[in-house]
Amino acid sequence: MNIYAALFRRFGSLVDPELSHSLAMFAMTTAAKSDLARSFLKETFAPPADNLAVEVLGMRFEHPLGLAAGFDKDAICPDSFNLLGFSFVEVGTVTPTPQPGNAGRRLFRLLPDDALINRLGFPSTGMDAVRRNLDGLSHAYPIGISLGKNKDTPQQDAYRDYLAGLERLYPVGDYFVVNISSPNTPGLRALQNRDALDILLTHLQGLNTRLSATDKPKPLLVKIAPDISWPELDQILDVCLKHETSGIVATNASTAREGLSSPLQNREGGLSGAPLRSRSTEIIRYIYQQTEAKLPIIGVGGVFSGDHVWEKLLAGASLVQAYTGLVYQGPLFVRDCCARLGTLLAQSDARHLQEIIGAGKVS
Repeated sequence: MNIYAALFRRFGSLVDPELSHSLAMFAMTTAAKSDLARSFLKETFAPPADNLAVEVLGMRFEHPLGLAAGFDKDAICPDSFNLLGFSFVEVGTVTPTPQPGNAGRRLFRLLPDDALINRLGFPSTGMDAVRRNLDGLSHAYPIGISLGKNKDTPQQDAYRDYLAGLERLYPVGDYFVVNISSPNTPGLRALQNRDALDILLTHLQGLNTRLSATDKPKPLLVKIAPDISWPELDQILDVCLKHETSGIVATNASTAREGLSSPLQNREGGLSGAPLRSRSTEIIRYIYQQTEAKLPIIGVGGVFSGDHVWEKLLAGASLVQAYTGLVYQGPLFVRDCCARLGTLLAQSDARHLQEIIGAGKVS
């Protein structure tokens, strides 16, 4: 355990989690405005990336570890997270019009479980603000944008929100994620059902094609919940393959609470962190095998170390994202993960990291 992680555990319960997040975002935003701070971040946290590059979704990633959606919801400082070492940054989830999210306390640390519970409910400054934040941003790393619906949008009109977000943000995103799996927007997960998803992807892929300035539309991925059955997942995969979706993000936060020990375990919201590690990896492996590797996978859930990244790559993920791992492990998180990946790669028979994607079962 590094010094940051030890201090976090010692003092983590003393400051409200959402306040801590706001303070962290303020610090990162401030750092992004200073050439001296940017230089310090780059030199201090740049990860070793020899032979760790991955090519997927028509793009090159310096290494497979990116920042998951939810941390920089409004695209305030994606550059700062790249300076912390992340090879790509996914912003959002973005809704068409601004909304505050759920009222009251809505973020909880489950320290004994290495987990978080959030019931944020898509707080967003809206697509126009995110567009302004990303307009003119010169970046050499991929930026993904997670799209969502406004809470008060009727279910039958949900597809209109996703269409609005995709059209408004199309020029500033390198790939887009259709978030239909957050547990904190009422009825959202119903969009994972076969018929609803078929309608949604019909509209989105049609718009994606029309917006594309070339013959190749931008990558469009679907983010799924961990709390689905195998038959339900099969239906999702069938629809995604039918519409030639670019990939799957597996997985979002969970409503399950089995095996937790924290007194906060029964708080309402989505669970993220270590308790999701095995389930998300299980789903990654299933998708990879069921689709015969036809759907690239971004693996999310319980990533706290390079070993966890390696596990998800072996299971079939081409890229991996983290959120809770950064919160618990601190600013050296990416550097440490990539150093460990380099060690594991050197101990394997592979010369490049991409060779190990889907190459084995996880023990």
